[in-house]
Amino acid sequence: MADQASPEVRDRVTASFERQGLMRHLGARLGHIAPGRVHIVLPGRPEVTQQHGYFHAGATSAIADSAGGYAALTLFPDDADVLTVEYKINLLAPAEGEHIEAIGTVLRSGRTLTVCRLEVFGVQGQQRSLVAAGQQTLFRVPGREVTRGP
Repeated sequence: MADQASPEVRDRVTASFERQGLMRHLGARLGHIAPGRVHIVLPGRPEVTQQHGYFHAGATSAIADSAGGYAALTLFPDDADVLTVEYKINLLAPAEGEHIEAIGTVLRSGRTLTVCRLEVFGVQGQQRSLVAAGQQTLFRVPGREVTRGP
Protein backbone atom coordinates (compact mmCIF):
# COMPACT_ATOMS: atom_id res chain seq x y z
CA MET A 1 0.00 0.00 0.00
CA ALA A 2 1.25 3.49 -0.86
CA ASP A 3 2.57 5.70 1.91
CA GLN A 4 0.63 8.78 0.73
CA ALA A 5 -2.70 9.20 -0.99
CA SER A 6 -2.73 10.90 -4.38
CA PRO A 7 -3.12 14.69 -4.36
CA GLU A 8 -6.69 14.29 -5.70
CA VAL A 9 -7.69 11.95 -2.86
CA ARG A 10 -5.98 14.16 -0.28
CA ASP A 11 -7.90 17.18 -1.61
CA ARG A 12 -11.23 15.31 -1.52
CA VAL A 13 -10.66 14.05 2.04
CA THR A 14 -9.49 17.48 3.21
CA ALA A 15 -12.47 19.26 1.62
CA SER A 16 -14.89 16.83 3.29
CA PHE A 17 -13.11 17.09 6.65
CA GLU A 18 -13.29 20.88 6.53
CA ARG A 19 -17.10 20.64 6.15
CA GLN A 20 -17.39 18.69 9.43
CA GLY A 21 -18.66 21.07 12.06
CA LEU A 22 -17.90 18.68 14.93
CA MET A 23 -14.25 18.20 13.98
CA ARG A 24 -13.85 21.97 13.69
CA HIS A 25 -15.63 22.47 17.03
CA LEU A 26 -13.35 19.95 18.76
CA GLY A 27 -10.22 21.45 17.20
CA ALA A 28 -9.27 18.21 15.41
CA ARG A 29 -7.02 18.22 12.37
CA LEU A 30 -6.10 15.76 9.67
CA GLY A 31 -2.73 14.09 9.97
CA HIS A 32 -1.48 11.42 7.60
CA ILE A 33 -3.66 10.43 4.61
CA ALA A 34 -2.78 7.22 2.76
CA PRO A 35 -4.85 4.75 0.75
CA GLY A 36 -6.98 2.95 3.34
CA ARG A 37 -5.45 4.77 6.32
CA VAL A 38 -6.11 8.18 7.89
CA HIS A 39 -4.82 9.82 11.07
CA ILE A 40 -6.72 12.54 12.95
CA VAL A 41 -5.05 14.53 15.74
CA LEU A 42 -6.89 16.21 18.61
CA PRO A 43 -4.78 18.62 20.68
CA GLY A 44 -5.40 18.67 24.41
CA ARG A 45 -7.37 21.59 25.80
CA PRO A 46 -9.93 21.94 28.60
CA GLU A 47 -12.92 21.91 26.23
CA VAL A 48 -12.29 18.28 25.17
CA THR A 49 -11.67 16.84 28.65
CA GLN A 50 -13.88 15.26 31.26
CA GLN A 51 -14.02 16.07 34.98
CA HIS A 52 -10.72 14.30 35.81
CA GLY A 53 -8.74 16.06 33.08
CA TYR A 54 -8.57 13.12 30.65
CA PHE A 55 -9.76 13.45 27.06
CA HIS A 56 -13.51 12.83 27.06
CA ALA A 57 -14.66 9.48 25.65
CA GLY A 58 -17.02 11.34 23.31
CA ALA A 59 -14.14 13.28 21.76
CA THR A 60 -12.00 10.14 21.60
CA SER A 61 -14.81 8.21 19.89
CA ALA A 62 -15.66 11.03 17.49
CA ILE A 63 -12.17 11.31 16.05
CA ALA A 64 -11.91 7.50 15.81
CA ASP A 65 -15.19 7.36 13.87
CA SER A 66 -14.04 10.10 11.48
CA ALA A 67 -10.60 8.53 10.98
CA GLY A 68 -12.22 5.26 9.91
CA GLY A 69 -14.71 7.03 7.65
CA TYR A 70 -11.98 8.96 5.88
CA ALA A 71 -9.79 5.86 5.57
CA ALA A 72 -12.68 4.23 3.72
CA LEU A 73 -13.27 7.32 1.58
CA THR A 74 -9.67 7.17 0.31
CA LEU A 75 -10.58 3.93 -1.50
CA PHE A 76 -13.97 4.99 -2.88
CA PRO A 77 -14.70 6.40 -6.35
CA ASP A 78 -14.70 10.19 -6.65
CA ASP A 79 -18.50 10.43 -6.74
CA ALA A 80 -19.10 8.22 -3.66
CA ASP A 81 -19.44 9.26 -0.06
CA VAL A 82 -19.45 7.38 3.25
CA LEU A 83 -21.77 6.97 6.23
CA THR A 84 -21.09 5.05 9.44
CA VAL A 85 -23.40 2.07 9.96
CA GLU A 86 -22.02 1.12 13.36
CA TYR A 87 -18.89 1.17 15.45
CA LYS A 88 -17.71 -0.25 18.71
CA ILE A 89 -14.88 1.19 20.71
CA ASN A 90 -13.17 -0.14 23.80
CA LEU A 91 -11.60 2.46 26.07
CA LEU A 92 -8.43 0.73 27.26
CA ALA A 93 -6.84 3.43 29.41
CA PRO A 94 -7.49 7.05 30.37
CA ALA A 95 -6.75 9.18 27.32
CA GLU A 96 -4.12 11.71 28.28
CA GLY A 97 -1.16 13.53 26.75
CA GLU A 98 -0.37 16.59 24.67
CA HIS A 99 -2.79 15.24 22.10
CA ILE A 100 -4.58 12.08 21.05
CA GLU A 101 -4.28 10.58 17.59
CA ALA A 102 -6.90 8.37 15.97
CA ILE A 103 -5.91 6.01 13.19
CA GLY A 104 -8.51 4.45 10.93
CA THR A 105 -7.35 1.50 8.82
CA VAL A 106 -9.46 -0.29 6.22
CA LEU A 107 -9.60 -4.02 6.84
CA ARG A 108 -11.93 -4.78 3.92
CA SER A 109 -13.42 -2.44 1.35
CA GLY A 110 -16.47 -3.86 -0.38
CA ARG A 111 -18.91 -2.55 -2.97
CA THR A 112 -21.42 -1.59 -0.27
CA LEU A 113 -19.88 -2.13 3.17
CA THR A 114 -16.37 -1.39 4.39
CA VAL A 115 -14.88 -2.51 7.71
CA CYS A 116 -12.18 -0.52 9.50
CA ARG A 117 -9.97 -0.95 12.54
CA LEU A 118 -9.95 2.06 14.87
CA GLU A 119 -7.08 2.90 17.21
CA VAL A 120 -6.55 5.95 19.40
CA PHE A 121 -3.22 6.79 21.03
CA GLY A 122 -2.39 9.23 23.79
CA VAL A 123 0.76 11.10 22.80
CA GLN A 124 3.16 12.82 25.18
CA GLY A 125 6.43 13.83 23.53
CA GLN A 126 7.83 10.68 21.89
CA GLN A 127 5.68 8.36 24.04
CA ARG A 128 2.57 6.82 22.45
CA SER A 129 0.09 4.75 24.41
CA LEU A 130 -2.91 2.89 23.00
CA VAL A 131 -5.97 4.26 24.83
CA ALA A 132 -8.84 2.96 22.66
CA ALA A 133 -9.43 0.31 20.01
CA GLY A 134 -12.46 -0.60 17.98
CA GLN A 135 -14.04 -1.66 14.74
CA GLN A 136 -16.39 0.11 12.38
CA THR A 137 -18.71 -0.73 9.50
CA LEU A 138 -19.31 1.93 6.87
CA PHE A 139 -21.80 2.23 4.01
CA ARG A 140 -20.67 3.50 0.63
CA VAL A 141 -23.15 6.09 -0.63
CA PRO A 142 -22.86 5.70 -4.42
CA GLY A 143 -22.90 8.30 -7.12
CA ARG A 144 -23.74 11.47 -5.30
CA GLU A 145 -21.88 14.68 -4.93
CA VAL A 146 -22.01 15.93 -1.37
CA THR A 147 -21.87 19.67 -0.93
CA ARG A 148 -23.82 20.06 2.31
CA GLY A 149 -22.38 22.23 4.98
CA PRO A 150 -23.03 25.17 7.23
